[in-house]
Amino acid sequence: MRVLIIGAGGREHALALSISRSPLLAALFVAPGNPGTAAFATNVPLRATDIAGLTAFAVAQRIDLVVPGPEAPLVAGIADALAAAGIACCGPSAAAAQLEGSKTFTKEIADAAFIPTAAWAGFDDPDDAHDYIDEQGAPIVIKADGLAAGKGVVVATTDDEAHDAITAFMEDNIHGAAGARVVIEELLEGEEISLFALCDGTTARFLGCAADHKRVGENDTGPNTGGMGAIYPPPWATPALIETAMTTIIHPALAALAARGTPFRGFLFAGLMLTEDGPRLIEFNARFGDPECETILPMLDSDLLPALHAAAHGSLAALPPLRWRPGASATVMLCARGYPGAYATGSEIFGLDEAGDIEGVTIFHAGTMADQNGILANGGRVLAVNAVADDLPAALQAAYAAIDTLDWADGFCRRDIGKRAIRAGMLRGT
Repeated sequence: MRVLIIGAGGREHALALSISRSPLLAALFVAPGNPGTAAFATNVPLRATDIAGLTAFAVAQRIDLVVPGPEAPLVAGIADALAAAGIACCGPSAAAAQLEGSKTFTKEIADAAFIPTAAWAGFDDPDDAHDYIDEQGAPIVIKADGLAAGKGVVVATTDDEAHDAITAFMEDNIHGAAGARVVIEELLEGEEISLFALCDGTTARFLGCAADHKRVGENDTGPNTGGMGAIYPPPWATPALIETAMTTIIHPALAALAARGTPFRGFLFAGLMLTEDGPRLIEFNARFGDPECETILPMLDSDLLPALHAAAHGSLAALPPLRWRPGASATVMLCARGYPGAYATGSEIFGLDEAGDIEGVTIFHAGTMADQNGILANGGRVLAVNAVADDLPAALQAAYAAIDTLDWADGFCRRDIGKRAIRAGMLRGT
């Protein structure tokens, strides 16, 4: 198969690396790709949101399968454009991608399918939103309805914080059109996990789960980010809990979307809160998570490419069960100082080869660029440093050893990724 991956980050690097190992692969392209994907694939200078350009490239190159990484091209209709051109895509239509493109849409699907989720209300008028906060009180969660690059959620612990979020989203327009409408939810308590399923419109296959670390500071402090690290498997994600989540959340959502005439194909990401009453839905995303993708795929022992092909063609039911390697995986994000706020780009990163030679370590490029001197930082989250080992403490030790081998004066990371999970595992004797 000739395959095109869309995107430029660590998720796309991880997808490309996994697909590159398939004996079914004839050619692999990544648009636009990054210095990491250039080592084993052909990078294509097309923006991830250039729907017309990507479609034309896929036709000209006789691409057999397109795998979109980020959400923006999916919401913009890349799957629809490819379908019209006769190209298979492992990703949902624009209508189905509204699961991520609109928080209101997700809540409506959850209500229609009786999926357990937080109580909510949606608002187009800031005055009404402010009144609702006065009625409900904090703690409470404010979400921009549209795509906001992972930054459109505020967990307000006081009424003032909640009102400030409404003002910032709806009146100051810090997220543009994405914040013109908001969803306000009750705050759920418990451990949070990211659960993934590969879907073909009617069938869903479990594709692993991970625990992401969203806040920028240690001990889960500071603002939310796109993800500062992730671990696999979370000790609290038991087989029984995963089965419950698939039965009460994933399968009902898939059925509800199909009943609306918008079947979902591709990676379905369910953010779950593990409450005393069982798993409850926080959000759906229409693509693989990041850095969860870099954390889960290194543990996959099956060939990923036929699974993606089956999802795109509606034949997952005939696919043998996916196999997973034993052990644990941990990813630590190395970020530019100042992230998730303003940060500088262009500083050089040294020691990548030495760090990557540590046993079990893979370094995924998340926000880098190459010049004649070497690899330079070109984003907020710059490197996803993954390690796999027999257990989580060993995986984390290897990941941090790799980070300590790197020489990048402008970088920082959280030093407590996985610590709560290790404590939980010890308490449970696992």
